[in-house]
Amino acid sequence: MKQRAIVWFRRDFRLADNPALRAAVDGDFDGIIPVFIHAPDEEGDWAPGGAQRVWQHESLAALADALEAIGSRLVIRQGPTQSTLDDLIDESGAGAVFWNRLYEPGLVRRDADIESHLGQAYPELEVRHFQADLLHEPWTVETQAGKPYKVFTPFWRTISERSIRQPKARPSQLPAVWSRIGSCDLADLGLRPAKDWTTTILEHWTPGEDGAQARLETFLEDTVDNYDNDRDRPAVHGTSYLSPHLHWGEISPFQVMHRAEEWLSEQSGGAIHEHIQSFQSEIGWREFSRHVLYHFPDTPDEPLDDRFKAFPWETPDTAFDDWKAGMTGIPMVDAGMRELYATGYMHNRLRMTVASFLTKNLRIAWQHGERWFWDTLFDADLGNNTLGWQWAAGCGADAAPFFRIFNPARQGERFDKNGDYVRRWVPELAELSNKHLQEPWNAPDKALEAAGVVLGKTYPKPVVDLKASRREALEAFEQVKN
Repeated sequence: MKQRAIVWFRRDFRLADNPALRAAVDGDFDGIIPVFIHAPDEEGDWAPGGAQRVWQHESLAALADALEAIGSRLVIRQGPTQSTLDDLIDESGAGAVFWNRLYEPGLVRRDADIESHLGQAYPELEVRHFQADLLHEPWTVETQAGKPYKVFTPFWRTISERSIRQPKARPSQLPAVWSRIGSCDLADLGLRPAKDWTTTILEHWTPGEDGAQARLETFLEDTVDNYDNDRDRPAVHGTSYLSPHLHWGEISPFQVMHRAEEWLSEQSGGAIHEHIQSFQSEIGWREFSRHVLYHFPDTPDEPLDDRFKAFPWETPDTAFDDWKAGMTGIPMVDAGMRELYATGYMHNRLRMTVASFLTKNLRIAWQHGERWFWDTLFDADLGNNTLGWQWAAGCGADAAPFFRIFNPARQGERFDKNGDYVRRWVPELAELSNKHLQEPWNAPDKALEAAGVVLGKTYPKPVVDLKASRREALEAFEQVKN
């Protein structure tokens, strides 16, 4: 009698280019049981935050619909994972368990324990896991000295010279799952928190595999031909917006890279090639973030640069609350923070700007900002989030030097020249001219009065002096840099 295969979905919510699912389809099995096991406690301090859970709910719903459309269904269970897999194996008589690898430190340990347990408890069980989330796994990339990379450019140069596999085919049909294999309802997982971003997410995003593919095609057709020029301008749609789709595995990096190359071959060449290369390097940065996280598993909590353990950070106070609420009195910072809380998303230029402001102008430790992003970004990714915050604070891999302190007013003048982004998210300043929009504290009284702005009443006065706080940050760095 042929046996059944369990395919354990984790953060790979797609049917195409899903190696674990493909292995089950191509194997000699008379049944396939797709299962998602909700066990957030097993992710420790880095279980999905509030905004992430909203996207996760919608993405799981899309995966369930996709499976039903080809004759199967998604079995949803609640953890612990190990005992839940035991139950499914016993209920179904499964002869195999397949999954795709993840690289967060806690999950690497958990998966190793589960693999060991299954091997001991079920000696005849086929247990296999696959590469699906990264083009090149962390242990396959090293410097000439045999060390992990800490600088992006040589890392990207190394992996960009390597070939990658072709995406695997999407199954057109799957066998029905036995009706006696029970499942809980998606709603039972309680993924929608008190702060519900569902409406704002669904206004502009389509979670799920189909939405991911559509987003990639829209980017290639409408955006990539000016990518290098527009990607730093938050008021325009100049980026791919693929980050949440990649994070939840609704599309694989293999699919993205091959489709980009395919699309490039269909074009006439010219500057498009440079834009595609820049876009692909962002996929490379995602790879780099996981590479660093895998080799330096303490970095979500500890600086990679040990000197910063002694940095004289300030205790979070009301200024931190003002930062979270977008009420710092610095328009570009406030616009970014308000976009984040309203939508669960923030443009990357603003992520760098607000992170620099928190860590250098307010001198509040990067871990506090990292945690806020973790709970409010629906594309929050442990590798990217950690690498980004340590980059901004000057203490991580390939980090910006600490003396590189973004001036948020200059960032606004450069990347929001017409003030469209600030006016959208800080409407109380909408009537100010471009000349004064980024620095209302320097605007003449007549200009403020004409725009209906009363600093300290209709819009906050700055919580910190940008020049003085920059000087103080550099003085603080002098204490630890040697």
